[in-house]
Amino acid sequence: MDFFGGALVDWRVKTARTLRFVDGFVVIWSVAGAYVIRFGVEPSFVVSGAEPNYFWFSVGLCVAWWLMLEAWNSRNSRILGSGPDEYKRVAAASLWLFGLVAIFSYVFQVETARGYVGVALPVGLLGLILGRWLLRQHLSVNRQGGSSMSRLMLLGGPSAVAHLASSLVAAKHAGYLPIAAYTPGAHEKLSIEPESGLPVLGHEVDAKAILNAIDRCKADAVAVSAGVQLSPKTLRHLGWELAARNVGLIMAPALTDIAGPRIHTQQVAGLPLIHVTTPALDGGQRVAKRLFDIVVSAILIVLSSPVMIVVALLLKLTDPGPVLFKQQRVGIQGAHFGMLKFRSMVIDAEQRLVELQHKNEGNGVLFKMKSDPRITPVGRFLRKFSLDELPQLFNILAGSMSLVGPRPPLPSEVAAYEKDVRRRLLVKPGLTGLWQVSGRSNLSWQDSVRLDLYYVENWSLAGDLLIILKTARAVFRSTGAY
Repeated sequence: MDFFGGALVDWRVKTARTLRFVDGFVVIWSVAGAYVIRFGVEPSFVVSGAEPNYFWFSVGLCVAWWLMLEAWNSRNSRILGSGPDEYKRVAAASLWLFGLVAIFSYVFQVETARGYVGVALPVGLLGLILGRWLLRQHLSVNRQGGSSMSRLMLLGGPSAVAHLASSLVAAKHAGYLPIAAYTPGAHEKLSIEPESGLPVLGHEVDAKAILNAIDRCKADAVAVSAGVQLSPKTLRHLGWELAARNVGLIMAPALTDIAGPRIHTQQVAGLPLIHVTTPALDGGQRVAKRLFDIVVSAILIVLSSPVMIVVALLLKLTDPGPVLFKQQRVGIQGAHFGMLKFRSMVIDAEQRLVELQHKNEGNGVLFKMKSDPRITPVGRFLRKFSLDELPQLFNILAGSMSLVGPRPPLPSEVAAYEKDVRRRLLVKPGLTGLWQVSGRSNLSWQDSVRLDLYYVENWSLAGDLLIILKTARAVFRSTGAY
């Protein structure tokens, strides 16, 4: 593999240019639409009294809105394609602009038409976010193919470099492509990092040697990870040189599976100290989650009741036996409860499990078969679109489950848990969760545990809403559903 050869197309310039055009189009479209809806198509329209000429006001608003998006760095390549920061900056720039318009109107006693602002702001903000989302999909496709990415040289200890490389490769949508490694002070003088396969460009604890390695691999940024054996003075000098060369400097501490809201940076004596807060699992947040579960599950029960009636009739007409299947699962703090599902297997499925154990295609702990002979024809359809899980809405309403949470485990699984894995039981199991939107049955046991523990440690109501939105896409794709 040629890590360093070939001309590098600067995707940042192209993407920023595209965003400026898209932003301009959306802003003009939303403001012009608001003008036409509120005042008609006559450009010379002037409101009587001290109210403004809305044609020129609209022109100024378009220019100011476009400039505010630039001022808030919403087109910065560092935030494009991954994470919520891109959307937050677009929303902040738009809301600040219209807030300033409101203050201006109040101070100078200018009556700004509410209908005009009431159309321009939400339509424009929605259009800007939609434009960013569409560009994100385009970037994601490009990045899966290895383009539109920042070339990264990893600087740190051998194990830290290997872990960081594997994490970045697994998250290509973030836009970072590890191309080389540099392990200052490493005892083993390797030319190739064995786990990631990255070329190791040096081991000297010297800023000049590191800068030469950066020039050789044509890196756009340097990621400094754990185990780097460089003095603070050398790191500071390296940062100055990188800034002069327009090469980014990224600090990648050895903190894994910790979400942004739990991380806070504090400057103490010139040192950026990272504080990691304790996950909030009690109090007001738990009450808010429960209220959210009650309201949403009740609404979903009403909306899905026709579907559940049809499914129940299909099961009753095509196969003898009960419509519902009740299975013992383990909930919060190890409490057992009966989880409801539409029956998708033959009546004696539990008794036939022993004879099929040797054909397990699951993740080792949970039994799964892609062509399980115990599944009925109707049940296979139900499982494909997760319709068999609709009765769990009643579990949620009753309080034994939540809309979002770790996968509800069987008692036999819990009995095999290691101590750390038992942290999954600190919150209620969910109808959906990170495991549902990340591959379901295709996940390994280690990945399932990692996702569940990540959810327990970093729960937030906003995160729940995002998982619910992603669940709809996962259900329709039927990925890992068998």
